[in-house]
Amino acid sequence: MTTIIRCPWTNEDPLYQAYHDDEWGRPIYDSQDLFAKLCLDGQQAGLSWYTILKKRDNYYQAYANFEPAKIVLFTEQDIERLMQDTGIVRNKLKVNSVIKNAKGFLALQQQGIDFSEFLWDFVDGKPVMNQYQTMAEVPTQTPASEAMSKALKKLGFTFVGPTICYAFMQAVGMVNDHLVNCHCYNKVANK
Repeated sequence: MTTIIRCPWTNEDPLYQAYHDDEWGRPIYDSQDLFAKLCLDGQQAGLSWYTILKKRDNYYQAYANFEPAKIVLFTEQDIERLMQDTGIVRNKLKVNSVIKNAKGFLALQQQGIDFSEFLWDFVDGKPVMNQYQTMAEVPTQTPASEAMSKALKKLGFTFVGPTICYAFMQAVGMVNDHLVNCHCYNKVANK
């Protein structure tokens, strides 16, 4: 039996392994999908991505499938509903961040700027192919993630610090940070 080599941040949970194998590092270009992923990455602040991944379906239900035009209409009653929802992380700052981020998304759209193009511009529109051998080599932030963070904050986004932005960039394939010995590295590099 052949041993499958994965990045060492995964665990034995089939859900987490499927996320690593089929999603993480695969380029995403759809603006709404990118918005959802950015918001979800912000929810992991102080927690692990694994915690949020297990609650991801609940987040989509709670936040109107991450449709910004619907989220900006959330009222105080909606915020209270979310604060009672045990299927998500019940942190008022994090709950409000998704609403603020939706406003920022729509503000960009009103300026005629596509969210996907806006984000992908930070890597010149194409994935950065890193070649890390060990997790110790993988940065937690880069000049590109710092620039993205600054630009998003200027638009009113929250929970988008440079470390969160870099985790987001890794997840949506803006950078290929699968280790070179990982079975996904070449699959992602050849996309």
